[in-house]
Amino acid sequence: MSITLENVSYIYEPDMPSPVRAVDAVSLELPENQFIGIIGHTGSGKSTLIQLFNGLMKPTSGTVRYNGRDVWEKDYPIRELRFHVGLVFQYPEHQLFEETVFRDICFGPRNQGLPEEEVEKRARKAMAMTGLSPDLENRSPFELSGGQKRRTAIAGVLAMNPDFLVLDEPTAGLDPQGRDEILEQVSSLRKESGITVILVSHSMEDVARFADRLIVVDAGRIRFDASPREVFSRHRDALEAMGLAVPQITDLAARLRKSGFPVPADLITVGEAKEAILRVLKGGRDQ
Repeated sequence: MSITLENVSYIYEPDMPSPVRAVDAVSLELPENQFIGIIGHTGSGKSTLIQLFNGLMKPTSGTVRYNGRDVWEKDYPIRELRFHVGLVFQYPEHQLFEETVFRDICFGPRNQGLPEEEVEKRARKAMAMTGLSPDLENRSPFELSGGQKRRTAIAGVLAMNPDFLVLDEPTAGLDPQGRDEILEQVSSLRKESGITVILVSHSMEDVARFADRLIVVDAGRIRFDASPREVFSRHRDALEAMGLAVPQITDLAARLRKSGFPVPADLITVGEAKEAILRVLKGGRDQ
């Protein structure tokens, strides 16, 4: 399974005097079983980019392929593509509309034309995967907490058994506990099922902690595409010039090194920083 973009551009209002090139000649391959982070400042083009992945937007030029096939060729089943590449928008509670949580989660697989028994089986499995209690089935989705609404929206996409799960700022507005719970569950889901997760985020800490691969978007182009460790440790100045930052832990490591504390320069998560500092302290005591 893969999504491939070949020299893809998207221009808003191309016939106007000042067209906006939101995506500019992007070539990209997204294979299966990865956790991919996408970062970029507001207006960089990242939200437009992800809507090209499942055919919500048609590129102005270039080719989008799913499993090698051009998704905009004649007779391509573009509706089916959206079952394979599930997209959860920022503030996904705005995607909720049914009378009950269970009916909302059933909506996608029911539209796939599945037997009702299979629809309900998938919906309950998706609830379990996202940590939604069975006693919420008959609750109105609009009565749920913010975190529960996000989980319901994600469960509705997961119930379609997508190969790719694209999340556009899924934790925006949540408290730290709610944010961590959702991202932990998504990470566990990816490890257990092999689904590819694509996370658009403004949180450098979140992508450093969860992503295997980090794509940096600036002015509609891909500036960097590497591991989070490589991006944050080698391209700090370039990120800052784009209006982005490195994780706070990476900043802390730089300050400690300037103070003569010999910790690695490429620390990006709290856990590894803790281990590095303890190793240094233990080494000092052993001397």
